[in-house]
Amino acid sequence: MRRTNTCGQLTAKSIGKNVSIAGWVHSRRDHGGVIFIDLRDRYGFTQIVFDPSHNKKTHSEAEKLGREYVISVSGKVRARPAGMKNPKLKTGEIEVLVDELQIITKSKVPPIEIDDRIEANEETRLKYRYLDLRRPVMQNRIIMRHKAAQAVREYLNRNGFLEIETPVLIRSTPEGARDYIVPSRVNPGRFYALPQSPQLYKQILMIAGFDRYYQIARCLRDEDLRQDRQPEHTQVDIEMSFVEQEDVMDLVEGCCKYLLEVITGKKETKPFVKLKYAEAMEKYGSDKPDLRFGMELIDLSEIAKGSDFKVFKEAEQVKCVVSEKEFSRKEIDSLIEWAKENGAKGLAWMKVTGSGLESSIVKFFGEKVQKELLEKTGAKKGNVIFFVADRPKVVAEILGKLRVELAERLKLIKPGELKFCWITNFPLFEWEEEENKWTYSHHPFVMPFPEQVKFIDKNPERVYGQLYDLVLNGMELGTGSIRINSPELQEKVLKTIGVSKADAEKKFGFLLEAYKYGAPVHGGIGWGFDRTVAMMLGLKDIREVIAFPKNKKAECPMDGSPSEVDDKQLKELHLKTDKIRSS
Repeated sequence: MRRTNTCGQLTAKSIGKNVSIAGWVHSRRDHGGVIFIDLRDRYGFTQIVFDPSHNKKTHSEAEKLGREYVISVSGKVRARPAGMKNPKLKTGEIEVLVDELQIITKSKVPPIEIDDRIEANEETRLKYRYLDLRRPVMQNRIIMRHKAAQAVREYLNRNGFLEIETPVLIRSTPEGARDYIVPSRVNPGRFYALPQSPQLYKQILMIAGFDRYYQIARCLRDEDLRQDRQPEHTQVDIEMSFVEQEDVMDLVEGCCKYLLEVITGKKETKPFVKLKYAEAMEKYGSDKPDLRFGMELIDLSEIAKGSDFKVFKEAEQVKCVVSEKEFSRKEIDSLIEWAKENGAKGLAWMKVTGSGLESSIVKFFGEKVQKELLEKTGAKKGNVIFFVADRPKVVAEILGKLRVELAERLKLIKPGELKFCWITNFPLFEWEEEENKWTYSHHPFVMPFPEQVKFIDKNPERVYGQLYDLVLNGMELGTGSIRINSPELQEKVLKTIGVSKADAEKKFGFLLEAYKYGAPVHGGIGWGFDRTVAMMLGLKDIREVIAFPKNKKAECPMDGSPSEVDDKQLKELHLKTDKIRSS
């Protein structure tokens, strides 16, 4: 039986037509001997009717139908009776009176409901993902992901970019996370790595003369998982030649605005906020600040020195955040516990009342200091001031998190609001205390600002990179930079982070060699496609927009991966395992 229409296609204009449709039995109702079934496919629902007075044979066959049976029917489209129309459905004005029924396949009773209102637990959803994906909400998310991918391609194609694939079997290079490695059968004892990103290859494409490259690339990283992280994810990977960082940022900003319009229908005309790293850390305690609300951090270090509060006087830094709404003492105590759970030694506080400041520590602050504190913070009656005193890094980390926690508890974040920003001018290097050495803050191929190159050898802390991070609602979407295109400068940077010339040749030799044959100034970005689509749809968990994601243990409950392999395969790959297999 050939399908003439989908289940989301028929309208009042179709009344009187003979049609054939197919799909899954979504629900069934028996009314006075007449059977009504909602037939579902990815396009929508159509009500079909089996009436014994019209066709006894098909009615008798329909009595055997269960949920999720796959069927095909043919019949005539007619208007639904008065009072039975469904204005919520595109097909709500019509139904199909069935002449012929074909049962394509039967179904067991499904372990999860194919119903957007009833969501199974996470493990069940992932085990029966093919059923979970039948739910209209999941189908709509995957469809939206498809539209988003096409929008990215359309925008970049329109701007002169070429989509070029890069290898997925590459050599292992240090990029931050652990590599997934693949043993080579024909080269015993040697391994490929799966790409954490196409970083080196896209740079080589610039050296090869393809000045505008992009790829919607699969990236694989062996790292601990959370809601916004998967072992395999997708990023929009872009590289451009003969550019400055503003060129890359402008292009990506335009692409994001176009994508936002495709996904949400909203037009964003304002430019994205740009913050330097130091400013973001100073104001928000984070290099990925959430700008949907205020509550900027306020430095009180100098004022605190005038108090008699020992904790404040001896701390390297004292900063605060002001809650514009009042908290009860019980709520304040819960915030103190929250702060301790998040790495703070404690959380000092003062409440502004009609008669002044109220707190167990106010007695350590003289009238002059209290006045200075109120002037600096701008706190008013009903506000609560929360303080953290410690090393600057700890202060930023705790208050940066507290700021978000307060906003969530006070419901300051408007549903559906999206606030993008750029963070620029990151330090090129950061000190790794455990290993007592300098390391790179993003990756070792970032171009420093020209005037700071002279500090690389003796004052790495004074060197900033031409780096830019794209942030949305407090989440990092992507990171990019202008790349080093000089082999001498690249070797100097690698030497600073402890990579010798011999090690550099071993790990990056093919890139360093390519630089010797004329490399343009180039830069780009890789930004998380899954995360972008999820957040624009108002979701926190990227698994909701990935067809077949892994669980928190990096396992797929549906297909049982990762799985053991038999001894023959191990032997062919010249591998042995010392793991004791379960009996």
